[in-house]
Amino acid sequence: MAFASQDPAADGTREAAAPEAPAPDPGTAAAVAAAAAAGLAAGESVRIDSWIWAVRLVKTRSLGATACRGGHVHVNGERVKPAYSVRVGDEVRLRHEGRERVVIVKRLIRKRVGAPVAAQCYVDNSPPPPPREAVAPVGIRDRGTGRPTKRDRRELERLRGLRAPDAPGAPVVAPDPHGRRRPGR
Repeated sequence: MAFASQDPAADGTREAAAPEAPAPDPGTAAAVAAAAAAGLAAGESVRIDSWIWAVRLVKTRSLGATACRGGHVHVNGERVKPAYSVRVGDEVRLRHEGRERVVIVKRLIRKRVGAPVAAQCYVDNSPPPPPREAVAPVGIRDRGTGRPTKRDRRELERLRGLRAPDAPGAPVVAPDPHGRRRPGR
């Protein structure tokens, strides 16, 4: 007597199950569920200054309101006031800290949430930030070397570009009839 295989995929009658996506972080999943539960009903709206603060585009709500009043926030191409009602699907352009952020609203929230949850509330279409210049620190002294001498200070100023080697204001040395160098009077 032949025994049939217990695995349904082994006999070819059913396809093997597709590999599952990795499970999200439990903390993030709980935060997303809490944000969804506290979310707004369909058709409701949120103030733009409150939303850009809640999704962490600005640090404080007052900075968001100031950015709106200063004309740095545009929704669907129009400059808006802080009390403008943002809706799902709106395109928000924010110019902040020397960079322009372009986001499309996916979810409305009023309360500030963690960064992983906030990132799920919008689609980021921002251009990449400009590359940072790799500049070596110029004129940095080692800790504990004491107070710089006058010569050290002049070298530091020259390295930092604050003073040229023969800059005006540098002490003028007048020739001495006896062959010695003395500061001019």
